[in-house]
Amino acid sequence: MAKNPYTHPNSDEAHDTAHKTTETSKSDRLEAFRSDAEGHDLRTNQGTRIADNHNSLKAGERGPTLMEDFIFREKLNHFDNERIPERIVHARGAAAHGYFQPYAEAAEYSKAGLFQDPSKKTPVFVRFSTVQGPRGSNDTVRDVRGFATKFYTDEGNWDLVGNDMPVFFIQDAIKFPDFVHAVKPEPHNEIPQGQSAHDTFWDFVSLMPESTHMVLWTMSDRAFPRHYRNMEGFGVHTFRLVDKQGKARFVKFHWKPLAGTCSLIWDEAQKLWGRDPDFNRRNMWDDIESGDFLEYEFGIQVVEEEDEHKFDFDLLDPTKIIPEEQVPVTPIGKMVLNRNPDNFFAETEQVAFNPANVVPGIDFTNDPLLQGRLFSYLDTQMLRLGGPNFHEIPINQPVCPFHNNQRDSMHRQTIDKGQASYEPNSIDNGYPSETPPAPENGGFETVNERVDANKIRARSASFGDHYSQATLFWNSQTEVEKEHIIAAYTFELSKVERPWIRERVIQQILPNIDLELARRVGENHGIETPAEKPAPAEELGTSSQQASEALSLMARLPHDIKYRKVALLVADGVDGDQVEALKAKLEAEGAKGIVIAPSMAPVKATNGQQVVPDAMLNGLPSVTLDSVIVVGGAESAKALSQSGLGLYYVQEAYKHLKAIAAIGEGKDLLSAASVPTQEDGIFLGATVDDVFTPFTEAMGQHRVWSRDPKANSMPA
Repeated sequence: MAKNPYTHPNSDEAHDTAHKTTETSKSDRLEAFRSDAEGHDLRTNQGTRIADNHNSLKAGERGPTLMEDFIFREKLNHFDNERIPERIVHARGAAAHGYFQPYAEAAEYSKAGLFQDPSKKTPVFVRFSTVQGPRGSNDTVRDVRGFATKFYTDEGNWDLVGNDMPVFFIQDAIKFPDFVHAVKPEPHNEIPQGQSAHDTFWDFVSLMPESTHMVLWTMSDRAFPRHYRNMEGFGVHTFRLVDKQGKARFVKFHWKPLAGTCSLIWDEAQKLWGRDPDFNRRNMWDDIESGDFLEYEFGIQVVEEEDEHKFDFDLLDPTKIIPEEQVPVTPIGKMVLNRNPDNFFAETEQVAFNPANVVPGIDFTNDPLLQGRLFSYLDTQMLRLGGPNFHEIPINQPVCPFHNNQRDSMHRQTIDKGQASYEPNSIDNGYPSETPPAPENGGFETVNERVDANKIRARSASFGDHYSQATLFWNSQTEVEKEHIIAAYTFELSKVERPWIRERVIQQILPNIDLELARRVGENHGIETPAEKPAPAEELGTSSQQASEALSLMARLPHDIKYRKVALLVADGVDGDQVEALKAKLEAEGAKGIVIAPSMAPVKATNGQQVVPDAMLNGLPSVTLDSVIVVGGAESAKALSQSGLGLYYVQEAYKHLKAIAAIGEGKDLLSAASVPTQEDGIFLGATVDDVFTPFTEAMGQHRVWSRDPKANSMPA
């Protein structure tokens, strides 16, 4: 009898021989279940060889994806069910309730009910998230951020499921499982968590030139939002809006933060991993609790259908933007997030977004990535939330009445009355009944688009430009932002173990964006770069626009200090009158002064009063706040100067390019910490009035960028 290659742990044979089995033999007993793909064909789960793993089956090169594509369906089905119960991507999230209110212009573009009445507020629930990491990862990792909005309209739920970056890594949804498998922790050791600095990610993106544009965005400061209130949002795909006359237009959706855009810097983000891994979610929660609500303007880029092909890129390509100089963003509404969830699990964790959830007046396009998402999200939610009745979970229920003939299954909450669960019927007087399409309050009607094409696995030639918009993005960055991108590529690739992957990125990808970018990163890795762009002309593409101010974060600075948080450093002997004056002045500007002391014990002030600290030096470090003021008082400055934590506080703030002010004797702390007091962004004065105006002007610029090269030498 042939020897059994594997003995089930509960079998008699396993029980009899258990005392002979060592710990190391467990690996051998599992060998029969291991599989190595080396040298094997790519096949379906049923063994069919796959000829094309890059393109889903479509009706024509630019037509809709066909659901008869069993290879696509099997791949997405399997992928969508790979994690229980955590989301496969966007697992770590934070959310808030609020409302959307349209402007009068909105009704011109769509018949959707939520756009018709400028006085009407539509409830929303918004979930922000990181993409790669699990629920227990950090808020400040280098990553894309999800920006998903559920509108609870009178016509049903509309889910705008977007990101804080307007493009994506792939063009066709059939590659989504491959991308996520590559960016996730490597399967042999589950490392690294919440990061893209590893071999599988860079191997994949260096072999997929279409990902170049999105990778460049993630190497920029966009990957570290300072606060969710300072983060843009994008629908990514091209959608359609349909007006009351039935006219359809292509649109791109935008969320513009009214507080302006700004970011963390890399070293600051790294330190926040250990000091406050909940940094972004905590800030949003605390601000909403204190009444500092998050506000965004909702805008659309509108392209008439007859202008679909007038651009030097394809509107259906999700790796491309429409530059705002070519099609300006038209504001059509405002969103305010003003209430925190009551229960994280019941709301933030159980909310189910799906880009297929639309209402009359909003429709899809043939973007092949969007087409796949329309299938994938529903498939995922049915597993993650226990079956097809997840729409009955309170956070997912529409606010309008809803009736259909879908009954039974797990976790059914509704007790349906009536005998008929089919349509048409006469037993229940024909209800629930259809609603014919109409300019107002009608049923959903798909845009009438003619499709006349052969079935084909291919990609339109108009999707072949992989680099022109990456070059556009690079050219649009300030010199400071470019230096950060160079540093990002340098660091990320230093974590890649296989040299040929680093070489491929530096020699075959980066030069196609910009030769100087490639040269600088190549120097940092000791890798020579080509003198000319190596990609073929069709992949390099062409762009009629060389730069776009809208692509630079620094172009959207608020230039005020509203919502900023300022550390007021104090110790026994502080000038109490200065503390009160600073808090009042900051509050008048919409900012908040936070008193930081060596301990939580009340601080004795020179005016005989006590100052109650909000936090300790090591409890709310400078990386968690926007700027620092050292309050006057000889004894206070002396005590802080003799504290390692006090010295480190201002050193770290200096290193991270934050505005720093010192009043009176407070300058002694800066001297003791070797902070150069003659440099930009350092303000000294005898009184509060001496420093306040220039200090707040510098803080309105978010960082003192002129200090960047010198600050890197600070050991903090």
